[in-house]
Amino acid sequence: MDNPVLNYKNSDLTASVNDLAKRIIPCLDVKDGRTVKGVNFVALRDAGDPVELAYQYSNQGADELVFLDITATHERRKTMVELVRSVARQVNIPFTIGGGINEIADADILLNSGADKISINSAAVRNPGFIDELALAFGKQFVVVAIDTKHINGKNYVHLNGGRIATEIETEDWIKEAEARGAGEILLTSMDHDGTKAGFDNTLLKKVNDTMTIPLIASGGAGTIQHFVDCFKISNADAALAASVFHYGEILIPDLKKVLKENNIEVRL
Repeated sequence: MDNPVLNYKNSDLTASVNDLAKRIIPCLDVKDGRTVKGVNFVALRDAGDPVELAYQYSNQGADELVFLDITATHERRKTMVELVRSVARQVNIPFTIGGGINEIADADILLNSGADKISINSAAVRNPGFIDELALAFGKQFVVVAIDTKHINGKNYVHLNGGRIATEIETEDWIKEAEARGAGEILLTSMDHDGTKAGFDNTLLKKVNDTMTIPLIASGGAGTIQHFVDCFKISNADAALAASVFHYGEILIPDLKKVLKENNIEVRL
């Protein structure tokens, strides 16, 4: 197969990953073409049009965007290519797309449609070699391995299909394997914290980040600007991702970055 990297709109993606600035990433969970948000992965409610939100976040100063078709794997559907094309026309910042990506051809069409990176979750757990295949075909910088984790009986376990299916795989072990296989970044979502607005799981984030050599995106639990400050100071995560606090205007990205800067956390203003 021809090297797809040559066809993509932005082959220099490492700059946003490898510099010192911390990244702020709004996440848009998409279901039936609409942005939705819930608590602990359930009780979903509408949060708006994903393309319109993407445009707003790009103008506000978000560093990147993540779109997750949250029912694509569960309902055996492919991620919406048209959404990717629409977003690519509206924003000038990198964005990642995930959901229902099970083979090289899925990733190829999404990247060629305008996505900067692809995110895999359940498919990677079921077929770990898929990470190797993607990294070989496109380069590590295009591959984000997303992990939904839940704390059970003193340990952290990986969950699949939007958190619906528990596995016996310990989260820390899976992160190490994903990195070894060629993941370019890890997007770690704490299901216990997701949507609660009680703060990130900084204990877990610091524990895993101390053992990683690739960027870590913290996800799950953002409720206040201070939560972002704490996340970066305690865990030293490379990026922090949130959804509802951005979607419903509870935190504005310019205000967030101003406070982070005041706390000596390097961000792009």
